[in-house]
Amino acid sequence: MNELKKTVFYGMLDLIGRVFIVVRYSDRVVIGARGFTEDEMKNGIVLVFNTKMRFSWDDSGISTSLVFGTAPHKCYIPADDIVLIYSPELNAQFMIAPQPAAETADRNMQACDRESAKTRHCSDHSKVVKVDFQKKKDRSR
Repeated sequence: MNELKKTVFYGMLDLIGRVFIVVRYSDRVVIGARGFTEDEMKNGIVLVFNTKMRFSWDDSGISTSLVFGTAPHKCYIPADDIVLIYSPELNAQFMIAPQPAAETADRNMQACDRESAKTRHCSDHSKVVKVDFQKKKDRSR
């Protein structure tokens, strides 16, 4: 998925010269000494990149220096924490649903397993269809 994000990012950048990304709050995201505001922790932060900026996108994410106000801040944005890539000029966007951390997903699955024993519906399993492939006995004989 991260390779697709990178392809979309550079595609939009090549077409119009700038691209916006929305980065969700994570302890892995580094926004220099500035950090995230309370609102950005809830809704994410919008960052703008253009062709004149110096940045690099390696296998794990984007490294750059961004200016907030008048002060430059060293930044690192893991690709996993990019949830939206868009261009207002192109009227195009690429949205990615945030993936839960593996530990959280494991806990959710364990809770679902406990609940399924009680035959309650669990949202993580809501798209799973259980099929019984055993042959039914012909009762008409």
